[in-house]
Amino acid sequence: MEGHQWLPPTPPPAPASPEEHPQDPIFEQRKPLLRRIGGAIAAVAIAIVKFFAQFKAFLLLLPKVKLLATSGSMLVSIAVYGALWGWTFGVGVVLLLFVHEMGHVIQLRREGIPTSPMLFIPFMGAVVGMRRMPDDALAEARVGLAGPLLGSIGAAVCLIVYGATHDDYWRALAFVGFFINLFNLLPVVPLDGGRAMAAMSPWMWLVGFAALVALLFIAPSPILIIIVIFGAMETFRRWRERKDPEQQAYYRVSPAGRIGVALVYLGLIAALAYGMHVSHLVRHFSDV
Repeated sequence: MEGHQWLPPTPPPAPASPEEHPQDPIFEQRKPLLRRIGGAIAAVAIAIVKFFAQFKAFLLLLPKVKLLATSGSMLVSIAVYGALWGWTFGVGVVLLLFVHEMGHVIQLRREGIPTSPMLFIPFMGAVVGMRRMPDDALAEARVGLAGPLLGSIGAAVCLIVYGATHDDYWRALAFVGFFINLFNLLPVVPLDGGRAMAAMSPWMWLVGFAALVALLFIAPSPILIIIVIFGAMETFRRWRERKDPEQQAYYRVSPAGRIGVALVYLGLIAALAYGMHVSHLVRHFSDV
């Protein structure tokens, strides 16, 4: 084979590494399957960690949210009452409502019942929700009466301040406080008096509901209409469930318990009526 120089065959070019072709889709397709699965798992893990971090932050902010709900509704009520009667009187009324509701809160905690944030509703007062019902009717009565009991003390303090200062502001505030707590003792659910009747005689709910309807005709008011509607719904629900064995056990109260509730209930009514009498302030048009 003269005239020809033998050369060894040229080896094929070595495949380029992914580093040399970072944008080449061929190398992207050759990524190991485990590497892709590992990346997906890592992404999911990071998302879970972020979610729980945000959830933890929400839990830490939850008490502040409750505080904002309570304080915000207080300010709204003060603004509404203040527009009608002056901001100082508005503040006084809201504080009396706060004292009343704190009576419920304190007793609910003693009963081991968690509560929702305290909310103030203009012309409706304030409300503290129960996360669950009390263990029995006697406990429900204690919760119901605790509000008017502490609220009556708050109104009595206003009356004492009036006696020391002779400032009609405190006298008027005491009258409003006595009235609010006395109204709440009407024997119809969901008012406090209706909760007291749960331990005494649930039949009194019908009497209280009839009195509330009569009051609505005597002094028509949108607030009374709302109370009548809710009272009718709650009274009907409880009356319909009265024959249930669990409900019968719930309303089974010892004679001593009934007597104790009756004494507190009637004593509060008498004290509040007397408080309204001595704190009543006659206002003439010439005083405006």
